Amino acid sequence: MQRPIKLIVFAGIALVLYYFVKESFLSDDNYLIPLKKEREEKDLSFRSKENSPFPSETSQKFRNLVYFEPNLDYRVRAEVEKLPKQDTLHMQMNNGTTEPYLQYGIATFKLDDKPQRLVLYKKVNEAKEQLFVPFTDKTNGFDTYGGGRYLDVPFKEDAKTVVLDFNRAYSPFCAYNPEYVCPVPPKANRLTVAIPAGEKTYDLAKTGATE
Repeated sequence: MQRPIKLIVFAGIALVLYYFVKESFLSDDNYLIPLKKEREEKDLSFRSKENSPFPSETSQKFRNLVYFEPNLDYRVRAEVEKLPKQDTLHMQMNNGTTEPYLQYGIATFKLDDKPQRLVLYKKVNEAKEQLFVPFTDKTNGFDTYGGGRYLDVPFKEDAKTVVLDFNRAYSPFCAYNPEYVCPVPPKANRLTVAIPAGEKTYDLAKTGATE
C-alpha cells in the first residue's frame, strides 16, 4: 500500500508546482506587464493621425482596443515540421488580389486536448526572423473579427518548436477600415475550436475610455 500513497503524494506535489509556475509566469514582471505595455503602445499609435488605421472621423473618437483576459492555456509550444519544398503561395487578399508568401512549415499542437495544425508562412523577402500565421477560429463573427486574426511569431531558422501566443492574436487593419487590403486566412488555417484569447472585435459604439 506504500507505493500508491507515494504516487498520490508525488502527483499532488507536481500539481502544486505546475500551478505555482503558471502563476509565477503570469505575474506582472514576467508576462502581464510586457503584454499590457504592448497593448498600451498600440492604442497610443492608433490615436495618432499618422499611424491610425481608422478613418479620420473615427480616429478622433478612438480610446482603446478590447481584449480577452490573458490565459496561458492559449500560449502553446508547437512542434514545427519544416517543409522540404517551401512553395510560394499566392495568398488571397480581401480585395481579390494576391500576395506571395512562402509556406515555411507546419505547426502541430493541442488545444482542449484536440490536435490542431497551422501552416507557418513567411513573407517573400522578409528580413525579420518572424513567421506569419493568419487563422480563423470559432470566435470569428461573434467575439472577434469575422475575417480572422493574425499572429506574428518570432522564429529562429531550423528551430524544432515555436511558441504560438494567442494572447497576442490581432485583427488586420481591414477590420477597422475597409479601405485596407489584408490577407485572407487560407483554408488550411481554419481552426475547429474557439480561441478566446487576444484581440476582440472593435466596436466604436461600445468601446469607451473605461474599457
